Amino acid sequence: MLLEGKRAVIYGAGGSIGGAVARAFAREGARVFLAGRTLAKLDAVAEQIRSTGGVAHTAQLDALDQKAVEEHADAVAAEAGRLDISFNLISHDYVQGTPMAEMQLDDYLSPVITAVRTTFLAWRAASRHMVRQGSGVILAFGGEGHPVRGYYLGPLQVTFHAIESMRRQLASELGAHGVRVVTLRTGGVPESIPEGAPGRDVIAAGIEEATMLGRAATLEDVGNVAAFVASDRARTMTAATVNVSGGALVD
Repeated sequence: MLLEGKRAVIYGAGGSIGGAVARAFAREGARVFLAGRTLAKLDAVAEQIRSTGGVAHTAQLDALDQKAVEEHADAVAAEAGRLDISFNLISHDYVQGTPMAEMQLDDYLSPVITAVRTTFLAWRAASRHMVRQGSGVILAFGGEGHPVRGYYLGPLQVTFHAIESMRRQLASELGAHGVRVVTLRTGGVPESIPEGAPGRDVIAAGIEEATMLGRAATLEDVGNVAAFVASDRARTMTAATVNVSGGALVD
C-alpha cells in the first residue's frame, strides 16, 4: 500500500473532495484524522472508512481558529507519534457570476482572506512537527488557471494565486528539512457540484468540454492522485503542481 503507516490530517474531510481524499488515503494504509466543522459529515466518512477496514478519527474544529488548529495538530502528533501528511480542503464561499466592477468589496475579499488564513494556519501547524521529524508532505488544492472571457469568477483566481505563492515559498523553506509541498490542480470536478445547485448540469458539461480528454476528473481520480503524491514514490516532487484536469489546464 502506498501510505502504509502514514498519519494524515485532512481538513474539510466531510466535503465531497475531502471525503474522497480521506477514503483514498485510508485505502492505501494511512491512519486518517478527519477535521471539520460538521461532525455528522465527518462521522459518515469515518464510518465508510472503518467499514472497509481502515482507521479513521474525527475532530470537530474550525480551520480558521488558530488555537483549535494548533491544538489538533499537536494532539495528532502526540497520539500517533508523528504527522506525515496535511491536506486542507475546506470550502470557501465565492461570489461568481458578477463582474468585478459590480461586486461588493467584502464579497471579493472575504474568500481570499479565508483561504489565506486557513492555509497558513494548517501549514504552519503541520510544518512545526514535520521539521522536527525531518519528513512530511503538505498538499494544496486548486492551482491557478487563465481567466476565460465571459466568465465572472470573482476572487477565485486571486485565491488560487495566493495559495500557489504560499506553496512556492513554503516549499523553498521546508525542502532542507525533507518536507515536500505540492498542489493538485483540476479544471473542476463535476461530482463536487452540489445536487440541485443552479446551473449544475451546464457547469458540469462546460468543465468536461474544456478538457482535451473529453472527461473531467472524478472524485476518485483526485483521491488516487493525492495518495500517490503523498506517498514516498513521489519523494522527489516538491515546489510543483500535479495536473489532474484532463487537459483543461495546460502546463
